[in-house]
Amino acid sequence: MTQPLPDHSLADAVADRLRADIQSGVYAPGDRLVERRLAHLLGVSHIPLREALARLEEEGLVVRPPRRGARVASLSPRMLEEVSSLRVVLEQFALRRLQGRFTPAARAELHELDQQFHEYLWRLTDHALLMEVAGQLRSRVTHFYRAAAAPLGPDGLRRHAETHQELLDVIASGDLRAAEEAMEQHIRAAAQRIADAQLTRTEEA
Repeated sequence: MTQPLPDHSLADAVADRLRADIQSGVYAPGDRLVERRLAHLLGVSHIPLREALARLEEEGLVVRPPRRGARVASLSPRMLEEVSSLRVVLEQFALRRLQGRFTPAARAELHELDQQFHEYLWRLTDHALLMEVAGQLRSRVTHFYRAAAAPLGPDGLRRHAETHQELLDVIASGDLRAAEEAMEQHIRAAAQRIADAQLTRTEEA
């Protein structure tokens, strides 16, 4: 049963719900987002729904071709490369910001994390704009990362979690160049899993 929307800006609430559904796989890349059906499902009028879809389009999660309605954005090989290469730049910048901030307590906290590993690293940088930009960028591909990880099985998921611990060891070593190289390899490997899972496709015109 659909839960009632929270009592704040209706367009924000609709965008939050749809964003979460896209990132959790409720709506797959390429799925149509039919306004009439969504308005009925969420119990809202078309106005806040369209505002929400426009917001998600700005975030790169939704596309709205003229006269064809909204649908969940697919990930083209070019966009995957652009997102990954920019993530490398941002994450390496975060590592440079971490110099002098990476305490034993922070390492202990990171040791317990997997899904929130990168988000916690960003928080440690004490750089609000970095957190905002990196978060928006990663949100464009979060659901693809999850879909690519789904077939891994227990051993594969354990190995994926271990890559965060290996990365953490390099960061803790204090060797910035080695940490930057390890971060790039980590991000490139995640992008390759998406490509190997055949989750990219050329956007239709």
